Amino acid sequence: MGHLLLHLRGAALPRIPHPLRRQSQARTAPHPYAPDFHAFAKAGKRLAELHVDYEKQTPYPLEQREKPGAKLDLRVEKMRLSKDKQTLIYNDFLTLTGIPKEVDDYRLGNRSALEWVIDQYQVSTDKRSGITNDPNRPDDPEYILRLIGQVITVSLETVKIVNALPDLGIPKEAEKADRASASTD
Repeated sequence: MGHLLLHLRGAALPRIPHPLRRQSQARTAPHPYAPDFHAFAKAGKRLAELHVDYEKQTPYPLEQREKPGAKLDLRVEKMRLSKDKQTLIYNDFLTLTGIPKEVDDYRLGNRSALEWVIDQYQVSTDKRSGITNDPNRPDDPEYILRLIGQVITVSLETVKIVNALPDLGIPKEAEKADRASASTD
């Protein structure tokens, strides 16, 4: 095969079209470059730093309400978010309040990043194997509490960065058509 390519090196090879190229070109017009490319590049760099280093972010200052007379307990079994999503029942001892509404604007699929943490960071036991998943860290009992604050900080910063991006100049109808064709692929 290598010898064949050496002999054909100077010859004009036929252009074989990719089977999806024609189809994709027919559906959408080519998108121009962003009018302010540098703003998007800067935002992308900041978002990458923010998300890669999420554990280095300063936790958002939530108000911590402790149950009077109860012993200090930072262990999580299962957290619950209030209906207005501004209060988090951390455990029987601790409730966190003052969660900004904008936290819910940063979505991971169909839920916020905070809701994802609440779902993932709970004690659970697999019915088949009997293996218990316990996210609590005996060596760092404040880890989950700190993580919640950091996820709130990352969510708020992400929303702020994305909302500050300049308009792409794509007509709203074209955006809807692109999303509709992308969802059918």
